[in-house]
Amino acid sequence: MKAIVQDGYGSPDVLELREIDIPTPGDDQLLVRVHAAGVDPGVWHLMAGEPYMIRLGMGFRGPKEPVKGMDVAGTVEAVGKDVTGFKPGDEVYGADLGAYAEYACVSAGRCAPKPANLSFEQAAAVPVSGCTALQGLRDKGRLRPGQKVLVIGAGGGVGTFAVQLAAAIGADVTGVCSAAKADLVRSIGASEVIDYAREDFVHGERRYDVILDTAGNRPLTAMRRALTPAGRLVIVGGEGGGRWTGGFLERMARASALSLFAGRKLMGLSAKVNQKDLLILQNLIEAGKVTPIIDRTYPLGEAAAAIRYMHEGRARGKVVITVYGAPRPARSRSLPSRRRSLSERAAGHLPRATASWGVAGWDGAGWAAAG
Repeated sequence: MKAIVQDGYGSPDVLELREIDIPTPGDDQLLVRVHAAGVDPGVWHLMAGEPYMIRLGMGFRGPKEPVKGMDVAGTVEAVGKDVTGFKPGDEVYGADLGAYAEYACVSAGRCAPKPANLSFEQAAAVPVSGCTALQGLRDKGRLRPGQKVLVIGAGGGVGTFAVQLAAAIGADVTGVCSAAKADLVRSIGASEVIDYAREDFVHGERRYDVILDTAGNRPLTAMRRALTPAGRLVIVGGEGGGRWTGGFLERMARASALSLFAGRKLMGLSAKVNQKDLLILQNLIEAGKVTPIIDRTYPLGEAAAAIRYMHEGRARGKVVITVYGAPRPARSRSLPSRRRSLSERAAGHLPRATASWGVAGWDGAGWAAAG
């Protein structure tokens, strides 16, 4: 199969399109025939090996997993012996290492049925950014209907999901972005849009219950002042900083220290893609409350260009890599006996989207599948 591979860390120039063996799924994995794969800042960091702390787990001299990519959407080709709820032919979306290839192994716990109303390209834009926005607002921000939320970087990958999710539960959303993205951010649910180049949004009179910061370039003390007395700042991104810890980890450490001396809470989020949240996003997408925003797509062979474009920060929403024409293996691997599919099981215990997300499925302990 064809795959985007790297032997050492560096710029996108280290990436190569190669022929490699089709991987064999583990006991709890799916072998997915990839139709499309998403691009996010995490891919750039894993490619560059920066900050250096990443290398402690991913390989110090070179990556242990040479195939790049995380977000994936495609068709199940085979399943491991311990997997239930999936079968060959199922259309799925999820996230795992090695997505920039014609075939990828994905842990069953990080995968779910693809939303029926999305193309594979749209579905591939969802897992990492969608779960990050959901967990940032729900778990860390504890956002409630009627509260005021500020989304910094509202026109980017995580930001476009955050604006839609917050608007869906009835929050009052203000988005911060460039002038070029203002109309987009307003169209997906922001009641107010601030052009960061023209207005210093953290030094005004506005106060917010939740600030979701995907940009990581404003002083923490200034953002703390923009919070209500019990407000919460959630940091989900941050570039720059030292080469060992990077901007995001440094900001998380400072945020924890500042939270010790005020009622306002400042914290970082390291999101994790999981099946439960993918099912929640599936429900919201199929209900029409959330729609992935895609700026442009690139073929697999131009993955380096896709990552460069994403890293420049100009993308409106997400960047996606398309994978077409992948040949099927000579034979399928064995399939264990099947229980009810995830979609069937989800219908039994996850409520479908209804008129108001703030009313249905939101129990205060966390956002269930709601609408």
